[in-house]
Formats: sequence, C-alpha cells, structure tokens
Amino acid sequence: MTGSAVVVGVDGSAAALTAVRWAARVARERRRGLRLVHALPELPASFPAAELSFEQMQEAAGARGARVLDEAGDAAAQAAPGAEVATVVRAEGPAEALLAEADGASMIVLGSPGRSTAGRVLLGSVSVALAAHAPCPVAVIRPHVGEDEAPAEGPVVLGVDATPKGEAAIAAAFEEATWRNARLVAVHSWNETFLAEIFEEGRRGMDREAVEEHERELLAQRLAGWQEKYPDVLVERVVRAGRPAEVLLDLADRAQLLVVGSRGRGGFSGLALGSTSQALISYALCPVLVARGGTRPAE
Repeated sequence: MTGSAVVVGVDGSAAALTAVRWAARVARERRRGLRLVHALPELPASFPAAELSFEQMQEAAGARGARVLDEAGDAAAQAAPGAEVATVVRAEGPAEALLAEADGASMIVLGSPGRSTAGRVLLGSVSVALAAHAPCPVAVIRPHVGEDEAPAEGPVVLGVDATPKGEAAIAAAFEEATWRNARLVAVHSWNETFLAEIFEEGRRGMDREAVEEHERELLAQRLAGWQEKYPDVLVERVVRAGRPAEVLLDLADRAQLLVVGSRGRGGFSGLALGSTSQALISYALCPVLVARGGTRPAE
C-alpha cells in the first residue's frame, strides 16, 4: 500500500454502507488503506428506570459498534476484494472522532441518509464541521435517483470561484478526473441579479457581454497551470450566470462527482462552511467532495 488511508465514518446505516463501498473501491484502486471508524454514542451517567448500569450500557454500545464495523468490513470486502481494511472504535462524538482521524488521511468519506429533512439536519452537524475544518478532502456520498449506489459514470464537475482558497478544489478535481479517466467540467458562475442591482445603485447600465467576458477570463486564470500539469484530462469550461449552488446542482445530476472548495474561517466559532457548499452536500444527487486550502502548481 502507498500513501495515507481513506477514512470512512460508519454508524450502522444503509447510507454509511453505501459510503463504505464507494470508499473501498477508491482505496483499492489507489492502493491506499481503508480505515472504518465508528464513534460511540454519548451515554447518560444515569437514566430513570433504566435496568442497565452505565457500565453495562457502555459495554452494550461497544458490542454494537463491533457489529457495525464487522458489517461494514464485509461490505468493503464485497465491493473491493483485496482492499486492506482496518477498523477502530472511538469514544468521541462523530465529528470529533473523524476530525482526529483526518490528520494524515487522504480523504474522509461520509454517507448521506438521503433527502429526508431529518436526515439533512443530522448529516449537517457532522459533514459541515468536517468539510469546514478537516485538513484533507471530505466526500459526502449521496445515492443517485432511484439507486442505492453512487453513480460511476459521467464527468467530474468542478465549481471554480475567484479566490485562492479554491486551489485545493481545483487540484482535487484534476486528480479525481485522472483516476476516473473522466471529463472535467470546470464551472464558474456569478449572481447576475446582484450585479445588476449594484450597477443600478450606481446609476449605470450593466454591460452583460463585458461581464461574461470578464468571468471567462477569470476562469481561465484559475485554471492556468493545471491543464498543463494534467494534459490527459479533457476540460470543458462552463461560464453561466446564476446562483452558484443552482448552477452546480443542475450539472451534478449528470455527474459522477462534484468538487467544490470551502470558505470556512477555521476554528469552531463563526461561519463553518460556505452556503454554496452546504447546499451542495445537502441536495446534490452525486457524491460531493469538499477540499480546503491548497496552492497553485509550479510554473
């Protein structure tokens, strides 16, 4: 095996098993270890009318965790025979446990429970924290329409913004497109309504053609150097007016992976994750990979 492990959060749900199978194939293909992590639930020190002591509840939670990991290990073995699998039970909460595991990992992978409102709320508390703060890319695996497994065909779609913080997303997208032998669709959008209002406030008309040309140049600047580093990746550039989340969600319907950056501030206070990234991990019908930080390729 080479490189650092692919880490998967496992909680016993069908969504987590979908994530395990996706991650197992990634790990085997890239000759990385697969690390399955189960976080024990927080237990009350006492519970009215409970017949079990705290120690007994702790023992039962540990036993359940072992069963959950065994099931996940079987799913990984079936999806990717020969993958090197390790399992671990951690006593922290899910976000804290996976953030600790993220140090040195190549990727953190989480399952999404689907489109239910409760599922999105429960998912958000963990996936948003990880996507905003993990030092490695975080993949949230959402089943495609009517299917249990995430799509394995289609392009890799990349959301490109105007900030240097998007470099990690660009790097991750080219890397994923290379591994998957997939076309890369690099997308840049802008909020035309907002710009029109700004121009109106300044009593000036907006030259839409000039704005679009400016945005095309901006996309070209953001991609400069990356296409030379990955000459085998076929890149399609898309520049479209509209809210970034809406534009990307539309394209994600036909993609096998959607890659975006994070504008988190760091730490656990304040804004945790940009609104666009939050919308994508909640609603995209293909897996979403969130990557933070990064540097441009050498000239």
